[in-house]
Amino acid sequence: MSVFDKDKIQSFRFVRCGFDAQTGVACLVYAFDVGPELIETVTIPGAPFALDAGRAQAVERALRLLHLVTGVSYYKAAVPEQIRIDGYAIDADTAVLLEQIYVHGLGEFAYRNGLNLHGRIRFPATAQPPAAAGATGLREHALVAIGGGKDSLVSIEALRSAGIAQTVSWVGGSQLIAACAARTGLPTLNIGRALAPELFDYNRQGAWNGHIPVTAVNSAILVLAALLHGVDQVVFSNERSASYGSMIPGTGEVNHQWSKGWAFEQAFGQYVQTHVAADLHYYSLLRPLSELAVARQFARNDHYDAHFSSCNRNFHIMGERPVNRWCGVCPKCHFVFLALAPFMPKPRLVGIFGRNLLDDALQTAGFDALLEYQDHKPFECVGEGQESRAAMATLGERPEWREDALVARFNREIRPQLDAADLDIAPLLVVSGEHRVPPALWERLRANFAA
Repeated sequence: MSVFDKDKIQSFRFVRCGFDAQTGVACLVYAFDVGPELIETVTIPGAPFALDAGRAQAVERALRLLHLVTGVSYYKAAVPEQIRIDGYAIDADTAVLLEQIYVHGLGEFAYRNGLNLHGRIRFPATAQPPAAAGATGLREHALVAIGGGKDSLVSIEALRSAGIAQTVSWVGGSQLIAACAARTGLPTLNIGRALAPELFDYNRQGAWNGHIPVTAVNSAILVLAALLHGVDQVVFSNERSASYGSMIPGTGEVNHQWSKGWAFEQAFGQYVQTHVAADLHYYSLLRPLSELAVARQFARNDHYDAHFSSCNRNFHIMGERPVNRWCGVCPKCHFVFLALAPFMPKPRLVGIFGRNLLDDALQTAGFDALLEYQDHKPFECVGEGQESRAAMATLGERPEWREDALVARFNREIRPQLDAADLDIAPLLVVSGEHRVPPALWERLRANFAA
């Protein structure tokens, strides 16, 4: 095993990438300086793939995009100032997109490690702008990313109601996601991703480590998969709240979920249509909704109550599906419980989680962070502080909730400090805002989301 010293590394290299249509395996190769090759593989089920010339060209462009985006997992180990692309050249538009993804997508990583990446990350743009990508004859069908939580299930049921053919898709070996996907009764696509094992050696030797923009990586993987399967939509389920980060005193905004936000979706979706395939639509179906509006939609259907989980601690467990789908103490558990509470009968919600999180005084600090009361919003995929305050205020007016420890404390200590606007849940349920949902589809869905 070679010795890894992050402080002595001068360059990060995108060595090469390749795709085998017979096996469905994409091979992504990286290196630091002249060190050993770091080889990641992504396996798309469905091989062998028969591609005409136009689709083969689009697949090659998508492969390069995947190579470049996925490199963030490795680049962060040393964050050297020099970035080299050995096997091909990129144009200025591609460099701009990648710099956005790396700088903003590594925002939390940089903050936690005391690094400043602004002005440090520069991708070499030496190619001339290519001709705009053409259409590739894709059929109407959606690859819908599923994460096992409430949001993707809302999207899946909305697309089902609109009559859109779909395949439920995910990356990795989570048994919990697999069970949730099976519950939909729809076709599934489980994509394999194997990181270079050397990365874990580097981490043990003191490499920089931390949060990466995993949604950006998964987006690039699904774009490649969509082209291989000849389908015209890649659908995520990121709501408008994802665009807002944590406000850190002395630092400013740091967004844990930047690659779930509107800025990423807009830039990435536009790039795919102009540089990869004109008829491939990348969008988040829930972008015009708040987290609370998504929770309201989810609460209308109990089909997934015993199957879904938004608890990230479950996804840190390798192997078998965990018996308890909710740890009950992490920010995601806190927020999902609070967001669903205004829209769901109390016995149903307590049944899903196995206990009443709002009647546990030991959970006070966790809920305070969600409320942005004496703390900042957690580094997690949770809603805005205003949403949490409005949800808690709503519960504070309901007899079945207001005696619970944390709701009573909110009424007693926090509510008197808030403006009336912070207490009103109705404006947060309005469906509005920018999105990339195809117009004809949005017209079919808008009334249902707004009801």
